[in-house]
Amino acid sequence: MRREGSGRFSSVSGAVLVGGASRRMGRDKSRLEFAGAPLATRTAGLLETLCEDVLLVGGDPPADAPGRRVPDPDGPRCALRGLVGALEAARGERVLVLATDLPLVTPDLLLGLIAFPHADAVVPRDAAGAHPLCAIYRRESVLPVARDTLAGERLAIRHVLDAVETAWLEGDALRALDPRGRALANVNAPEDLEAVLAG
Repeated sequence: MRREGSGRFSSVSGAVLVGGASRRMGRDKSRLEFAGAPLATRTAGLLETLCEDVLLVGGDPPADAPGRRVPDPDGPRCALRGLVGALEAARGERVLVLATDLPLVTPDLLLGLIAFPHADAVVPRDAAGAHPLCAIYRRESVLPVARDTLAGERLAIRHVLDAVETAWLEGDALRALDPRGRALANVNAPEDLEAVLAG
């Protein structure tokens, strides 16, 4: 978990999943403007402050989004396919995976995930449920399981979490990192974006 001289982690890659269908939003969420920048650009920029290796997985990310462009692997269009793509392409031992539609995610929460006692997967869980698209995964142990799960067309990431050692960041530990309870708010639909913008 050492940081190099740049202050960024070399053993943790950061990956933004930008290949979602955005059906409920009606347009590409990675290009939605938030605080003056497309969501994918903001999310990748945040990861770039923490990780030496940043990936933009799938979709058509904005040109100004920092990171390596990585195509989704073959398979049905789903978040699991993006997770497999991220794990396959990452250079780090662990991969901090973020959906593109988390405009309020904070460095504190991401650093908490990185520092949390190691497991194959570390996933926040709150009253709304688990958040596997704001989580950290150990590449070596999770990738073969994720590939097999995708090949078997069991497309929910929970099937992967059930099959590996998963630790949950929840309760007081999560509240300490996200005292306002807003960092995991995602914007799946126009009304979600309006609520986030309204504060």
